[in-house]
Amino acid sequence: MVLAIDVGNTNICLGFFEDGKLTLTSRLYTDANRTEDQYAIELRDIFNLYGFPYKSVEGCIIASVVPKLSSVLKNAVEKYLHCKVLTVSAGIKTGLNLRAENPGAIGADFVCGAVGAMSKYPLPCVIIDLGTATKIFAVDKTGSFIGGSIMPGVMISLEALSNRTALLPTIGLDGQDPPLISTITVESMRSGILYGTAGMIDGMARRYAQAFDTPPVFVATGGLSTSITKYCTEKIILDPDLVLEGLYRIYQKNT
Repeated sequence: MVLAIDVGNTNICLGFFEDGKLTLTSRLYTDANRTEDQYAIELRDIFNLYGFPYKSVEGCIIASVVPKLSSVLKNAVEKYLHCKVLTVSAGIKTGLNLRAENPGAIGADFVCGAVGAMSKYPLPCVIIDLGTATKIFAVDKTGSFIGGSIMPGVMISLEALSNRTALLPTIGLDGQDPPLISTITVESMRSGILYGTAGMIDGMARRYAQAFDTPPVFVATGGLSTSITKYCTEKIILDPDLVLEGLYRIYQKNT
């Protein structure tokens, strides 16, 4: 078994791969103040919950966009699982050509998403990652990462809306589809964030399509991809675990 860990700003996603297939995913809340011992205990609890013997893990790979947690998670895994741990950082083999002035500055989440897309979909491919931030980035037909766009994520937008206004409440995304037009404040906010984000993605997809000679494949991933893409009108493939898949591919290239 190979354990892939995607450390995001909001959640830490764990993927368990057996014989090349993702068999289970689990999530932890990201807390940069936790110690390696605390994360080791959480890992132990997850293994106990699903009945996995810790000795079944042959290796682990970690991608992190929270620098403070990179070494903490690595040490936690080594402490509990006693296995080899790889991290997605400068020098690791990815098979991805990074067309950038400073390739080392490209986030691990971009790299893993791009590698995952290359392994599963025709090129060119545009990845829409709906997490704490919303990121849209592209891999061209030669397998080169050519950059993308970054904007506030769904939850950041909601938090800003309630925190910067006197009368708008804090809301979540759960519930039935809101009406597009409503006189109820909470419904109006949910309408704006759900349909507005979907509309932005549709618009960006059309703009990205114009940048390629060959029509690209669009793939949505990330924790909020399921909640948003169902409202999109453009053809977008839903693949919530794309980054974990990319992590596993990178692990294979380096072992």
